[in-house]
Amino acid sequence: MTAQRITKTTSQSLLVILAAACCGAALTPAQAQGPQAVKAKTQYQVSNLPGLGGTSSGGNSINNQTWVAGYSRLAGDQTRHAALWRSGLLSDLGTLGGPNSSVTWNVKNTEGVIVGISQTADPEPLGEFWSSSAFYGAPFNIGFINLGFVWEQNQMRGLPNFPGGNNGFATGANNLRQAVGWAENDIHDPTCVSPQVLQFRPAMWTLGPPDQIQDLPLISGDTSGAATAINDNGQIVGISGICDQAIGRHTAKHAVLWENGGVTDLGNLGAEWWNTPTAINQRGDIVGFAGDPAFVEGDIVHAFMWTKEDGIRQLKPLPRRTPPHVDSEAYGINEARQVVGISCDADFVDCRAVVWNHGNTPTDLNDFKGSYGPRLESAKDINDNGEITGRAIDTAGVRTAYLAEPH
Repeated sequence: MTAQRITKTTSQSLLVILAAACCGAALTPAQAQGPQAVKAKTQYQVSNLPGLGGTSSGGNSINNQTWVAGYSRLAGDQTRHAALWRSGLLSDLGTLGGPNSSVTWNVKNTEGVIVGISQTADPEPLGEFWSSSAFYGAPFNIGFINLGFVWEQNQMRGLPNFPGGNNGFATGANNLRQAVGWAENDIHDPTCVSPQVLQFRPAMWTLGPPDQIQDLPLISGDTSGAATAINDNGQIVGISGICDQAIGRHTAKHAVLWENGGVTDLGNLGAEWWNTPTAINQRGDIVGFAGDPAFVEGDIVHAFMWTKEDGIRQLKPLPRRTPPHVDSEAYGINEARQVVGISCDADFVDCRAVVWNHGNTPTDLNDFKGSYGPRLESAKDINDNGEITGRAIDTAGVRTAYLAEPH
């Protein structure tokens, strides 16, 4: 429902973007080792990832095994399926019986678990659009119940909602068999904006079988929220606010961190909307995007990085662009504090994949893509090897999932 304010380039027309008591866990020896050092001016070998026959695909997650997960449209461009690329080979993850599914956030799990969202074959009884509708595209983006899913051992299964709720959404999973996201309950919340009806809460699932759901505490006075990412220390990030449209905005009044059973407000950049953490690394560094008080309800947002040492601070868009870039959104971070995301002009016509090294001045990934032709439009995730995935666009407007490998 609420979370990721689907990237401006994908969802501005919809005005969207796009877990429980935290369990502490020590880092494994492999995690405790420092990541590879990556130079600020790294060159990349960029390659397209194969699709399922349609004209749009995107990589949204990349783990340290170079598993890329995201989505790909099917032939005819009316539906899309969650997709997984391993060694360049594409797996269609299928659906829970409905037309569409997708992996929309950076999952990060390295134990063979993928999570995301999928439509079922069941009609949506209250006419809600739900959070996931913005991630699918017409004509079948609404009208069906959606569930968070977990995929492992070549099988997809739906995750449970809170009692009385119809819809759910899964975003991330760690290596402790914990997944996070959000799910509806049975409360008809007056802060919901039509067609949303039911309240929803941030959720953590302990993966089974059986899969078990528990909610996470909200900031005092808030009614709805969503969890967006989790690390192997049981630290979870997400949003807390009101029900609103179930696609962020005022549901993201507060950017929050859950740990040790409590919830902490991470602060903002001056506005009480679209304050959305998108990723957390193992050391607890957090990135995301936050509203701008100069823009009512947040047409323009700014990337941020939060650390225990410095709190929240803005990550700037690309400088010296014509027209000027004013919007920035951060989506992924690795252990070396390399942050990836997107930088756009005010009309979201010129959007570019960017890298912030240690939160410093952004670098246009397109300046280091070698002979690769299409424009790298977004960078959605980065692993500890410095490998990046996202979406590229060619001169014909075809959008394709890519893998950028440093060399």
